[in-house]
Amino acid sequence: MLGRFYTIATPIGNLKDITLRAIETLKEVDVIFAEDTRVTKKLLSHYEISKPLFSYHEHSPQSVYEHALKLLNEGKNIALVTDAGTPGISDPGARLVSFVKSQMLNVKVVPIPGPSALIAALSVSGIYASEFTFLGYPPHKKGRQKFFNALKEINIWPVVFYESTHRLQKTFEGLLAVMSGDNLIIVAKELTKLHEEIWSGPLKDASEHFRGERQKGEFIVIIPK
Repeated sequence: MLGRFYTIATPIGNLKDITLRAIETLKEVDVIFAEDTRVTKKLLSHYEISKPLFSYHEHSPQSVYEHALKLLNEGKNIALVTDAGTPGISDPGARLVSFVKSQMLNVKVVPIPGPSALIAALSVSGIYASEFTFLGYPPHKKGRQKFFNALKEINIWPVVFYESTHRLQKTFEGLLAVMSGDNLIIVAKELTKLHEEIWSGPLKDASEHFRGERQKGEFIVIIPK
């Protein structure tokens, strides 16, 4: 009998945000594939879970994919987790899921839903989001200007994307190059963590607000229109 492959959403900050089903599943699976085993060890230790951990990330060699297949063929149940949030959402976990499904047509892939920074940010934005465009992270270097220019062609709003500490100010500059400084934006910072902040205001004020300590963290940017 083939093993089962579980994609498990984990907390984006506050460890209490994990679901009961996620804890139960992590206790029952045979092995866990994690983006960063050090991060996952902290979560497992908090809930007194001890399981074999294997590293899986964007640059994992083919041998890691083959190892997952071997375990499933042996009847082992596997869990896939990312550092924070839902595997596969702007995350390389999607590649492992795709590979497993393409190689094992009868494998059962089971989602264990839970935290997602994207959805959490939209839920407090005050924007009606029956539909939206999610763009992941803007390119680090090459293609950034093309990314921002493409916003002018988008038909489905709001637009949501992630950004990191080091590129946040450049992102504000990129947005100002293609839209009015009076445009409303919402920036959610460090959701569920100690320095959580949800800020909204005109684009022209964002750069000044997110300086110094306020510039540190992980960010979700929402542009209503």
